[in-house]
Amino acid sequence: MDLFSDKNLPWLILKEIPNLGNRVYKRLIHRFLSPENVLTAPGGELEKTRGISIRVIKEILGYQKYLSPAQAELDQIYSHQIKIVTLTDPSYPPLLKEINDPPPYLTYMGSLDTTAPCFSIVGSRNATAYGLNTAEHLSSCLTSAGFQVVSGMARGIDTAAHRGALKANGKTIAILGSGLNRIYPKENSSLFSIIKKTGTIMSEFKINTRPFPYNFPIRNRVIAGLSTGTLVVEAEQRSGSLITARLAGEYNREVFAVPGSIKSTKSRGTHSLLKQGAKLVENEMDILDELYQFIHVHPQLQSRPPSRPQSQPQYRVQPGIKTTAPGKNTEKKCPFMDKEQGLVYKHLDPYPKHIDKIIESARMASGLVTANLLDLELKGLVQRHPGNYYSLSEE
Repeated sequence: MDLFSDKNLPWLILKEIPNLGNRVYKRLIHRFLSPENVLTAPGGELEKTRGISIRVIKEILGYQKYLSPAQAELDQIYSHQIKIVTLTDPSYPPLLKEINDPPPYLTYMGSLDTTAPCFSIVGSRNATAYGLNTAEHLSSCLTSAGFQVVSGMARGIDTAAHRGALKANGKTIAILGSGLNRIYPKENSSLFSIIKKTGTIMSEFKINTRPFPYNFPIRNRVIAGLSTGTLVVEAEQRSGSLITARLAGEYNREVFAVPGSIKSTKSRGTHSLLKQGAKLVENEMDILDELYQFIHVHPQLQSRPPSRPQSQPQYRVQPGIKTTAPGKNTEKKCPFMDKEQGLVYKHLDPYPKHIDKIIESARMASGLVTANLLDLELKGLVQRHPGNYYSLSEE
């Protein structure tokens, strides 16, 4: 088989080399200009690459044993009508190329647009109604302003971010923590299909890679690396979204956070970011004003700059919700609740939740839940909202 019969095959062969990380892979391409040149280089020349080990050099010199698995992977990619963009391709995302360990190549479905800048929105998988509405609204506004919204197609905030972009008839990019032949989560199959037609589904993993937990921190660096900035809408203190934000900061990109209630554990991560200097976001202009400055110093993003909104739309929040400043979190405690009231109370959030969700999570009869909600409301511990929504009292 001719090594050079397909331009993408050498990229996959080199990726098969054990213990060859993305950092050294990038250095090899920078030095030798192509994977073909790397695979055919003498050992003495390979040794001059910073960080490369003798073991890796030996594997590169004996690359023929990796030809068959690389060809099998490439055949599967083509059979599923999946495309490949490599590090030296002009269509490779320009900001992602700047990080120390970019994927040597990405597989994708849909279309690539490297002229419109990207912005990522991430957050909790188990988000509140407030978080979901906020993510969707801000995503729509940013897409309307000319940005592509990037997220990870996970449950919760990611899904809301993608839907917000689609709602505004804009483009969104989903970065998977699995191969493109493994949709995760399954309930986002329809979202996957829509984004594939109107935006981009992208992965650095082999086509049939399952969504292993350790894939997601790896995936998060691509989300951060693609983007001019990253917004965290809701996140607990230990959250993958905070990894994305940390990486964005390391890449000298802007980091933003939406404040939440001091009573919600889902706000602890975002409040921590704000304490560390993340930009507080109340509306989309808080983001756009910062990003215009970023794009101004990145010429590769100026071929199609985003359009600035003519007016500043009013930020929409849930009825009855007060946006509170970051501060010390308080726990849900009250000494004068009986057992049933306590069971209902612990399933409430600072943000409105529909009674059906409360009944489902509390696993109690609907009549009991209704009666206990009324008792809690009379005690001033719970606030009722239109449409049978309930939240913790802000008082």
